[in-house]
This record gives sequence, C-alpha cells and structure tokens, in this order.
Amino acid sequence: MNIQWYPGHMTKAKRAMKEDIKLIDLIIEIIDARVPLASRNPDIDELGKGKARLILLNKSDLASEQQNDAWTSWFRSQGFYVVKVNSRSGAGLKQINGVVQEACREKIERDRRRGILNRPVRAMVVGIPNVGKSTFINSFAGKACAKTGNKPGVTKGNQWIRLNKTLELLDTPGILWPRFEDQRVGLMLAFIGSINDEILNRDELALELLKFLQVHYPDVLKERYQADAKTPEELLVQIAKVRGCLMKGGEPDLGKACGILIDDFRSGKLGRITLEFAPKTEEKDAKEHEKAE
Repeated sequence: MNIQWYPGHMTKAKRAMKEDIKLIDLIIEIIDARVPLASRNPDIDELGKGKARLILLNKSDLASEQQNDAWTSWFRSQGFYVVKVNSRSGAGLKQINGVVQEACREKIERDRRRGILNRPVRAMVVGIPNVGKSTFINSFAGKACAKTGNKPGVTKGNQWIRLNKTLELLDTPGILWPRFEDQRVGLMLAFIGSINDEILNRDELALELLKFLQVHYPDVLKERYQADAKTPEELLVQIAKVRGCLMKGGEPDLGKACGILIDDFRSGKLGRITLEFAPKTEEKDAKEHEKAE
C-alpha cells in the first residue's frame, strides 16, 4: 500500500514557516500520542534549530497511559519539554503556561538584563494535519480563534493569536513532508486520519490495522466485536456479521465493516491504543538495572 499526499498549499506554508521562525522564541509541536514519531515532521527539527522546544502529546486519552509515560520520558531524554494533553476536554492545558515560562527562562532572563520587561513569549504552533492544532489553540485560548475541522488541511495560512500578557501563538497550517521514505509512517498516519481518506484504499487499511491489533491488542477485538478468527480477512467477516453489515442474500458487506473498524479506532471506541512503542530511555534502563541487582 503506497501512500503519498502533499497538497500544493503545504509547500507555500513551509516557505512561510522558514520566514516566521526568525520571529519566535519557542516551537510548540503537537503530535498524536498514538503515533508519536510518525506524527512528527522531521523538517521541524531542522527548521527549529536553536529554539526552545515543547512537545504536546495530544489525544493522550486515546493512547495507552503506560506508553504516554514512556514517550514522555523518551522525549525528555532527547531535550524536549513535554506535556500530555487532551485538547478536546482541556486536560493538561493548565500546565502549559508554566512549562512555556520554564522552557524560555533563558530568553526571559536575557530580556530582563537588557531592561525589556513583560515582552510576551512568541510561540509557533506546528504539527502535521489532523493532530488537533486548531482544537488545541481554541481550547487553550478559551475561544474559537482558529478554524477547526475533522479533515486534514483546514488551516491554510499563518495567523498570530495573543493569549495573554505572557504568550502569543502563531498558528501554522499542518505540513507533511513531500515523500515518506518509510511507508510504515504513511500507514500510521493513514490510521489516525492525517492523510485524506479519499486517496486511500480503506479495505487495505482496515486489514493492516487488524494485523496490528491481532499481535498487540488481541483482546480488543474479542471485547468489541466478539471476533477471534485467525486471519484478518476472517476477522473482518466476523465484524461485518456482528455489526449487521450484510448485503442482499446475507453476504457480509466488508467495505462497510472496514469503515466501522477504522472509525471505531479513531474515535477511541476500541479503547486506548498506541501504535508506536517508545524506545527505552537510559534513565529507565538504569532503574531496571538497579532492580536486577
């Protein structure tokens, strides 16, 4: 399954981001907690060299809590500030102001020494399509100041938003990169809805998701669909029957079953599922080593 999607406005957005990066103090990068690495644009690290960095593990309520903690530890070991958030409910958002001040402490102190007082931190909000940037900004600001949508690519241009006396946000369009070197990344992004569904083969996507769930979350399929078949194809037939997806003559409507499976995963109805597992950090390795001794 070969996945590529790079609308024209993204090239323009990337050029604008290169210019705007000179104006900001901090990059707030929003990623999907279910696929923390796949939902990061590798270009951001290059663009953001020398800037303070804050990663928001968004949709953390849809991901495994154990993996949320593991990813938080791993990103911190890489030099990032990290906050777990759920932009829809507002969970975790109250922590952000304090973390922003901590991340930009050197910049604030430098301003103070120069006699510049109370200049707000300017933060650029970045992230790939459909990770919840606009929802985060609206929730964080407490008002609908950025467009939101349940399809990727709603934000088309950059806009400044003054939140309070200490923080200004620059919203940017979601930017993917022109080519996925690793097709696994494209697959992960397709699972979470960051790639336009209209260009995807949803039947293939559902079968790939079933393969993953069979290996890592087999109980989920039994609990949700009473499905315990050995192959993804047989599982799909079971899901179709349990959900009443039948065509004339009683034949299972597999296309409809595929849609139900994908929608159930994306909405969290399958439970808290993380698709990418965190590498172990040195800190964790040290603790495990101590326990072993």
